[in-house]
Amino acid sequence: MKILQVISSGGMYGAEAVILNLSRTLNRQGHSSVLGIFSNSTNPNLQLHERAQQEGIESHLISCHGQIDRSVPAAIRSMAASTGADLIHAHGYKADVYVYLAMRGSTIPLVSTCHNWLDDSRLVWIYGIVDRLVLRRYKAVVAVSEEVKHRLIDSGVSPVKVHIVRNGIDLRPFKAAAPSLRKLGVTQERLLVGWVGRLSREKGPDILLSAVAEMRSEFPNARFILVGEGPDRLELERSIGLLGLGGMVELQGQRTDMPSVYASCDLMVSSSRREGLPMAILEGMASGLPWVATSVGDVPTLVRDGQTGGLVPPENVEMLAKCLASMMRNPEERDRMGLAARHLIEAEFSAERMTEDYLLVYKGAIESMD
Repeated sequence: MKILQVISSGGMYGAEAVILNLSRTLNRQGHSSVLGIFSNSTNPNLQLHERAQQEGIESHLISCHGQIDRSVPAAIRSMAASTGADLIHAHGYKADVYVYLAMRGSTIPLVSTCHNWLDDSRLVWIYGIVDRLVLRRYKAVVAVSEEVKHRLIDSGVSPVKVHIVRNGIDLRPFKAAAPSLRKLGVTQERLLVGWVGRLSREKGPDILLSAVAEMRSEFPNARFILVGEGPDRLELERSIGLLGLGGMVELQGQRTDMPSVYASCDLMVSSSRREGLPMAILEGMASGLPWVATSVGDVPTLVRDGQTGGLVPPENVEMLAKCLASMMRNPEERDRMGLAARHLIEAEFSAERMTEDYLLVYKGAIESMD
């Protein structure tokens, strides 16, 4: 089977990791997964394209100028023809809309994955409405969590078309990674707590900073690193200064050595206001790390309170700080939960399992064209 994966990438985040994991596994199994990645004139974000090429995954750029580029549908049609695609898999609202416009009337089935919807601005909210209208025309729509599934159905997508496929990862890079952050002055005597995600409101980095401020007196030697980029970076830098956390918190930006970053950490935290099924949590757990996380989206399917980490309500600074402090005081508990976390990922969240689920969706979409 030949699949064309299309995305307008915002950087190396969860959806991009899913595409790489899915493509690697499909190609190893004898299928062909080819990437079509938007090269947006204002913000190209070509990291996924570059990573794919480094790994030998076929990847092509789709030039896009401005909010609306009438040449893009023709480019997608040409790419589908040149790659001999049996199916097109779109990721994200921009890809959904352009792929639909490109392939109207075609016999090639369309599948989309909704990784999450971010309705944090009026413009993005409007895009979301258009996206949900377009998705009604797709042969199959994949949700990464129950919450996303219900939002799709509530927006008018037929329940028959909606499938849940939980994210999965390639476990190999996380099994024997060497630490890369001890050079920052973090030693075995100084706990290192990691946070990974887009620096934006829905991910709640501001909530974590407030929790760290509450814990400062008990853990003055602990270090907290935030890995990722996003629109709230300058605001977070100001908050770190105002809260007096310059010696405890560091914004790491994007990193390309995530297995080694996880191997450097003692504990991970997720403070999101909204989530689907975060790739960062999967990766951290595959690295043998416990998590303290907010109980949003499908996070509780991964972070099982008292087993693989601790769960707290979203936007509750006091409880987040309390749970973090408890885990930081108890290395034996961290070790126990980290081992359970790794076993859970190995058993239920591998890239192979995710790929088999996607192949079932693909085959159903192709058969529905008959």
